[in-house]
Amino acid sequence: MPIHDLVSPAPRQVRIAGALTALPGFALLGFAVLLGLNAGDEPAMSGGSLVAEIIYYVALAAGVLACAVALLLGKTWARSPALVVNLVVIGIGWYAAGPSDQAGFGVPIMIVGAVVVVQLFRRPSRAWVLGQQDDESEEDAARRGGAAGRAAERERRGE
Repeated sequence: MPIHDLVSPAPRQVRIAGALTALPGFALLGFAVLLGLNAGDEPAMSGGSLVAEIIYYVALAAGVLACAVALLLGKTWARSPALVVNLVVIGIGWYAAGPSDQAGFGVPIMIVGAVVVVQLFRRPSRAWVLGQQDDESEEDAARRGGAAGRAAERERRGE
């Protein structure tokens, strides 16, 4: 299947959010690798629980990266999970900057999370996820059923 068949139209804000959402996914993958590399340094960890922890972080990374790629490809389903991921990222940054007294580490993390949240709530992103047409309001698009409603209308008309 050609890549242009996989890519849906999405505003630049959504693509930026997708690229930034990939960062925590790569960080989780890196953490899993570090856990595996430092496995011999921690005698208290049994082999089974260490493997389970590594699998957990890899699975989390896969989910986050799936959302990032889906946003880059213009898939509307990825908006909500990406928002949740980045709200968690903001919380992690806050904890690093505040209680952990690592502002140099936490503030940039909070900024990345906040930029993604803002990008996904900007007007072009909201219009995209609603499937809003040029001549209708957000309320009308929501009443119509958003992008799914527009697709159903086209299907009924035979387009």
